[in-house]
Amino acid sequence: MTDLIAIGEALFELNQPHDGAPFRPGYGGDTSNAMIAAARCGASTGYFTAVGADRFGQALVELWRAEGVDASRVIVNGGAHTGIYFVTHGHDGHEFSYLRAGSAASRMTEADVPADYIGAARLLHVSGISQAISSSATDAVFEAIDIARRGKVLVSYDTNLRLKLWPLKRAKAVIHEAMKSVDIALPGLEDARALTGLEQPDAIADFYLRLGAGIVALTLGKEGALVATPQRRERIASIPVEAVDATGAGDAFDGAFLAELLATADPFNAARFANVAAALSTRGYGAVPPLPTRAQTLAALAKI
Repeated sequence: MTDLIAIGEALFELNQPHDGAPFRPGYGGDTSNAMIAAARCGASTGYFTAVGADRFGQALVELWRAEGVDASRVIVNGGAHTGIYFVTHGHDGHEFSYLRAGSAASRMTEADVPADYIGAARLLHVSGISQAISSSATDAVFEAIDIARRGKVLVSYDTNLRLKLWPLKRAKAVIHEAMKSVDIALPGLEDARALTGLEQPDAIADFYLRLGAGIVALTLGKEGALVATPQRRERIASIPVEAVDATGAGDAFDGAFLAELLATADPFNAARFANVAAALSTRGYGAVPPLPTRAQTLAALAKI
């Protein structure tokens, strides 16, 4: 049985470390990154998506297999392409450009959702991007959440707001509706400010608790995270590192947090672990290569 599965879109990545440098090939996609991060942290993980019948899709399937992420239910769509994105870096951080319109993943429908696969898991992870890539993907994720709820499978949701994919009004409506059915809310601070209209982290945590989440882990960037349940809340500091690329840091947090939560059932210790994993993930370029292992994360955590 696969304990932790995710649904979303994986993409082939081309990352330029600085102006004039060649683009380095890699892999991305928020929920895919999270499953690889979780696998490196010791969780049994799987991924459901659709890829094109092209070299990029084949490379992604090979990546999941190499990382120990079950890809047995991935759809290969011969009539669509695998999404690609580009990362560039400047004084204001990293910037993303996408070639994903009409991708295989964006063509997923409710009928494609593997009910048996979800029902056999312990936790389903999805995100705002999983729903933003198309209207049919929006419905597919809602169907997956409904299947999980009926099967008493936990659900986690990362807001991951991308306004290039959909307008804020629609994002609010869809994400808030989805959040009513999740157990674990994983918003980022800037996303949550845009979605809720609230500024203070505690007020944002209260907002998602009121929607129905039993655990809120609000990431605060370099400031760490605020973890809240109806009974308790705690701000958890990050660790200082020499960061070179924050691509995928939030995904690293998600994967490490969910892996540790499934292992320990303690969201506060899980967040301490995930903060360290996310910080370590910023020390190299690209979303996947710098993701730390469990041993690396524990070693850094022991030095705090």
